[in-house]
Parts: sequence; structure tokens; C-alpha cells
Amino acid sequence: MSGYYFHLAIRCLRGNVALTVLIIAAVGVGIGATMTVFTVLLALSGDPIPAKSSQLFAPQIDVWGPAARRPGANADPRLPDMLTYGDAVALMQAHAATRQAAMYGISQIILPPGREPIPSGGRATYRDFFAMFQVPFHSGAPWSAQDETAHRNVIVLGAKLAAKLFPAGDAVGQEVTMEAGAFRVVGVIEPWNPQPAFYDPSGSAFFRNEEFFLPFTVAIEHRIPGGWLSCHSSPGSDWAGRLKSSCVWIQFWAELPDAAAVRAYRQYLSNYAADQRRSGRFGWPPSVQLSNVRQWLQIEHVVPDEVRINALLALGFLLVCLVNAVGLMLARFAGRSGAYAIRRALGASRLDIFLQCMVETALVGALGGGLGLMLTALGLIGQRATLHYTSADSSRLTHLDTSIMTLTLIVAIGATFLAGLYPAWRAARSPIGWQLKEQ
Repeated sequence: MSGYYFHLAIRCLRGNVALTVLIIAAVGVGIGATMTVFTVLLALSGDPIPAKSSQLFAPQIDVWGPAARRPGANADPRLPDMLTYGDAVALMQAHAATRQAAMYGISQIILPPGREPIPSGGRATYRDFFAMFQVPFHSGAPWSAQDETAHRNVIVLGAKLAAKLFPAGDAVGQEVTMEAGAFRVVGVIEPWNPQPAFYDPSGSAFFRNEEFFLPFTVAIEHRIPGGWLSCHSSPGSDWAGRLKSSCVWIQFWAELPDAAAVRAYRQYLSNYAADQRRSGRFGWPPSVQLSNVRQWLQIEHVVPDEVRINALLALGFLLVCLVNAVGLMLARFAGRSGAYAIRRALGASRLDIFLQCMVETALVGALGGGLGLMLTALGLIGQRATLHYTSADSSRLTHLDTSIMTLTLIVAIGATFLAGLYPAWRAARSPIGWQLKEQ
């Protein structure tokens, strides 16, 4: 019976090609616009480290006081999203978490012998960074705790930079010369680029490319600048002034495996802030906050409000397109009321007419979904053009994978099916007496 309905649907669609094209276009354009926006939204709001997002926490300390959060042109109601150098070192020395890592972004010019200098961006951090964030190693391993304590010049390279510097063999054990000096390679990581880069969303949380890693203690000792310096008072002009200032520029993450560890660490933060107040550093009751990865991404507004608004607008546009499709299907089914009346007179039930109309509607939805897929692909190409990054990076964000394609078809067929319920019901409920007289 379903094959018979499908055969009828094909014949009916061919009977009025113009109206068929209009309905498919209404569905396809709505689906294409909606899925383009939602593909980007899903990519932006995805969990970058699902296996551990509930165990990784970023602490915040109210180092500037309530005056910094009063309404005004430059005020921010949030607590500072980074730590001062002094606070970061104090938290590291306390060892209150299972794993912990202070870090900041740096840049260096690499000086290969006999070749052009290579500007590179990297990260100064602690060895726990690699285990906390599940960074995969191609060869070698993170530097040791002794390397950190002794401030040894060691480095971990990204796979791409390692291949560029040492194309003929393994980079581990080799020496890399940078502005700050010569560094011994202890490890090479596999390509690793969580999206978004939750551990440091300053600047852009997407398409961050860590080409190398240095020990935090070594970067500080070599006075390697970096990070997003945010100050409410002058840090001074020298490196020592920066380290002693109230400027925030250090990211900090702690791994807390269970709820008890989270409570204990939150209490530790509160006690630490209270001690700082008693020492005279703060003239206010300092607030503290501890946020896991998902909460942190919300605090940092990694998904721009504009994207969420665009998603709502796209849904509204889809509804408008479906309303138009409903009107077109009402006109289509009403135009075939005579044929339906003859079928009813020959013994077809109202359910048969309803099912015939719904199979036709589902077929229109599938065709509209195919058009929507093509429009979604074109829309994502446009999104890549508006993202000011390399084509390889932006394609990772706006990628039309199998799951999105399947979802697009399901949404198209489902939305069209729902839109066709009322027109099909109207067609099945139409009285046949006067229609037969007209025939």
C-alpha cells in the first residue's frame, strides 16, 4: 500500500510542477538558513573536552574589589577571569588540587641554523597541563618535575613545527634555538586543537594553534612576555613590576575529580582570599569563584550573543517558510478535491486520502531537505569567508559532516510533515457530494 501511495505522490507532484517547485523552495530555503546558523552554533557551543569537562575548574579571585564592578563605561560586573602572577604562584605552591597548571600565551622567533627565522606562538605552563587536557604525544613526553624545579631549558613541540624544524628525523633530543636561548626538545605532541580553546579564551577561543610549550618557571626566568595584561593600576615599566603588580594575566586550571574535591578546593580559595585580606592586601571582602569548563565558557561568552540571536531569527524564518508551505499545500490539495471525491466514491476511506496526502508531503519534505542541504553547504562556505582565519581552521568549525546532513534531512521531513497535517486533514474531511456533482 505504501508503494501505491508513493506512486500516487510522484504522479501528483508531476501534475503541477510550478506549485511543487514553490513548496520545495519554501521548505529548502527555510531549512538551509536554519541549519547553516545551527551548524555554526553547535560548533561554537560544543564541549571541547567531554571526558573531563566536569573535572577541570578555573578559579577566580576578586583582586580589584567592588569598585571595579560598579556601573560605568569601563566596568565589568564579572570577577577578573585571570590571576595575578603572585596568586598563580601561591596556588601552585599550595598543591590543593589533584593536578594544576598556571599558564600564559607567549610568542618567540625560532632561529634555525642557516634558515629564515620562524615566528611561532606557544604556551608557558606546568607539566600537569598535558595530562589534565589529554594532550596526545607523538614521541617523547612532558618535561619532568625536576626540569621545572631546576628551571632547565626544555621544550615540547607541536607536530607541525617539529616536522618543519626536523624533517629528516625525530625531534626528541634535538636543540631548538629561540630568542630566549637554546632549548632541548623532550617531546612532540600530535595535532591538538580543542575547539573552543577553553583553557585560554582570551582573544579568540577558536583556531588557537599552540606550536610549542615551555616550562612556566623557565619562561618567567627568561622574562618572556605574553598574555593579555589587564590592569587597574600601572604595573610599572620593568619585569619585576609586572610580577608584583595587581594586573591579571595568568590562566589557571585545577583538576578536581569529585564533588568532595571541588568543595575542598572552593574552601581553600575562600581561606586564601581571607588570608590576603587579613594581610592588608584587600580592603574588601574578596569574592572567589570556581567554574568548570561548561560554566567557564558561559562566563567568557565564547558563544557570541549574536549567534544565539541569529539562531532565533533563523527559527522564525523557518516558521514563515513553513506557513507559506502550508498555504501552498492547502491550495494544492484543494485543487485536487475532485480527484479525492472520485476515490472516496470508489471506496477509499478518509484515512486513505489522508495517508496519500501525507506521503506526498513527506516526499516534498525529502526534496526540500535535499535543497536545504545544498543551501546549507553554500551558507557554510559563506561563513568560512567571514571568519578571518585560515581556510583549514575555519573549515573545521563550519564542517558539514554526516550527522549534520542527517539532522538536516530529519528536520526537513519532520517540519514538512507537521506542516502538511492540517492541509491533509482538510483534504480528507472535504464533503464529496457537491464535488461529484461538479465532476
